[in-house]
Amino acid sequence: MESSDVELDFQRSVQAVLRELNTPNPALQSNQGMWRWSLHKKVERNPGKSSILVRILLRELEKAESEDGRRVIIPLLLTLMSVLTKATGIPEDLYHRAYTFCTRLLTLPAPYSTVALDCAIRLKTETAVPGTLYQRTVIAEQNLISELYPYQERVFLFVDPELVSASVCSALLLEIQAAQEQQTPEACMRHVVSHALQAALGEACHTGALNRKLQASSRRVLEYYFHAVVAAIEQVASEDSPSRLGHLEKMEEIYCSLLGPSTTRRRCVGDLLQDRLPSIPLPSPYITFHLWTDQEQLWKELVRFLRPRSQLRLSADLDALDLQGFRLDRDLARVSTDSGIERDLPLGSDELPDPSSSEMERAALQRKGGIKKRVWPPDFFMPGSWDGPPGLHRRTGRPSGDGELLPGVSRVHTARVLVLGDDRMLGRLAQAYYRLRKRETKKFCLTPRLSLQLYYIPVLAPQVTGQDPEASRKPELGELASFLGRVDPWYESTVNTLCPAILKLAEMPPYLDTSRTVDPFILDVITYYVRMGTQPIYFQLYKVKIFTSLSHDPTEDIFLTELKVKIQDSKSPKEGSSPRRRGAAEGTGAELSMCYQKALLSHRPREVTVSLRATGLVLKAIPAGDTEGFSHCTSPKAASATDCSCLHVSVTEVVKSSNLAGRSFTTSTNTFRTSSIQVQSQDQRLLTLWLDKDGRRTFRDVVRFEAGPCPEPCSRTQKSKTSAFNSHGQETEKNMAKPNSLLMPINTFSGIIQ
Repeated sequence: MESSDVELDFQRSVQAVLRELNTPNPALQSNQGMWRWSLHKKVERNPGKSSILVRILLRELEKAESEDGRRVIIPLLLTLMSVLTKATGIPEDLYHRAYTFCTRLLTLPAPYSTVALDCAIRLKTETAVPGTLYQRTVIAEQNLISELYPYQERVFLFVDPELVSASVCSALLLEIQAAQEQQTPEACMRHVVSHALQAALGEACHTGALNRKLQASSRRVLEYYFHAVVAAIEQVASEDSPSRLGHLEKMEEIYCSLLGPSTTRRRCVGDLLQDRLPSIPLPSPYITFHLWTDQEQLWKELVRFLRPRSQLRLSADLDALDLQGFRLDRDLARVSTDSGIERDLPLGSDELPDPSSSEMERAALQRKGGIKKRVWPPDFFMPGSWDGPPGLHRRTGRPSGDGELLPGVSRVHTARVLVLGDDRMLGRLAQAYYRLRKRETKKFCLTPRLSLQLYYIPVLAPQVTGQDPEASRKPELGELASFLGRVDPWYESTVNTLCPAILKLAEMPPYLDTSRTVDPFILDVITYYVRMGTQPIYFQLYKVKIFTSLSHDPTEDIFLTELKVKIQDSKSPKEGSSPRRRGAAEGTGAELSMCYQKALLSHRPREVTVSLRATGLVLKAIPAGDTEGFSHCTSPKAASATDCSCLHVSVTEVVKSSNLAGRSFTTSTNTFRTSSIQVQSQDQRLLTLWLDKDGRRTFRDVVRFEAGPCPEPCSRTQKSKTSAFNSHGQETEKNMAKPNSLLMPINTFSGIIQ
């Protein structure tokens, strides 16, 4: 195909993607997302024309900037970065042009400036040292061992077998296995060496001879040249002013050593024909498939991921993980609480020696070692996203989350947890996230070394055709996915469109031949999402205290999207419940007493107490309409600073009226917003609670419940900072600050775009 025809084909595909973003058509939802995927596939099949697509994308970006078409800037920019990561032979002037464009976007508000800064840092490194992004991506995602680049990533795909059908689980597992059968460590190392040499040498690289040599090389030879290429790139990239000329000299030396001087000088016609279409795939990340059947399964999988395979890549004070009991073998440090000298005792030194020995005499003249106690950094609070404090200056040349949360402990592991399902699955994820954060306050094990990234792909059950809509009516299970699609158009076009494709894949017969190359659409979209979805949206978690008896301690639980309350038909009294009010109106519903903090724009506290008869109420944390007044922010600091978390409460109230025919009862719906609420039944009617629309999380025979923002778990050491002693020696709370709310991040492409 001629260059003009290729450019015209690329231009049509890019325009189709832009039309899909600007004028979404619900009737064509099953085909949305295919244009972006087909565009990337065209580049993979004809990689020598990547520079043409780069020019087209830059032209569209500059046009959107001049016309103030911000809606398409982030999708085009992420598509450009995806192409540049895989491509070789891109002219240097295109890199400078893309970098200059990103620097101009830094004057725009977030999230445009945030995404632009991330891309600008990556482009600056790639311009100086071509092939850096590809090499780092493969090493991290495939867990290849490299001392110069020790970062590792893993994608954990969690599916609840009770919410997702067995056919969908089997289809996803087969597609993942079929793709990863071809991604052996040897193949990945060949890709890294070949891509690095082609990116550095350009047309001077004999790709045909290079590929034949790499295919014929043994594992030992392949590892030697793999480490040589990684060392050459990482050493130059780590310099303050990397020299592209010096990098070229090093790569030429490796190239001559691999092929030999005679082969590098000879260039035959056959090689010229093969060199026109060099194709080096970027392997999909290493994905592990998990059926979520255990409440502690997420935490256990993360600990197994951190289990050291080589002590060279881990910090000496955190390398001992006991996977039997899932606990640290020893504390982070040892300090004294009695002003004594710290004593470095070997293991087992607490045992007393023989009384007649000389060691016993010396020990009598010395002070005993202090109490073993975990040392926390000064003023340390666990970050809401496990990725350090939010901001624009996160390092982005490497996997997100690198850096040190504790001195001497590098966060070289990134866990990308991807959940498939509906709002019920997200409620289960919220429970696991809260338990994990609470566990970390007692055993500070994962947070210093692990960057945790959460992703979500909605998979909803198909609607049954030919059935009565009233009979098949179910609660809306895709509210959070709909919200993410409203605030992030690229998420709507790329991720929310996967559900029909996944259901269609489950209906197809299984394809068991793994020897042939496959083109997995679903796996490619998942790969694109976990690589490019770096902007989190933080969702407030809510804690509910449930009382089945006012004389007993409550049961506590967490919900993310919805709390639904209904009145039970039974009227059996409960011990400790309030006596029935005399003169309460008979009929449907129950007499409820509600006390809540009304959410005001001024954020001033205003408590409201009201009694009414109602048949039920619903507490929603996700707004059903637009994002106006939305409480979930793109930054934990912003959320805590504004304190705008609120629940949308809908109460179905029973209204009594009198007319000539007698008394009658009607219902009306009242809505209000609140930050916290307390509800108690006044006439011995019991309540039933459903959390996050999940029938498995049902609480019956409830007489009272309290719901409000879930506070950030804090350790005993943090709590002790606020304690003091009064004149009588009694411990009191002093300057107790309001605890931060616990926010759960879900990664999207751009965050919230207003």
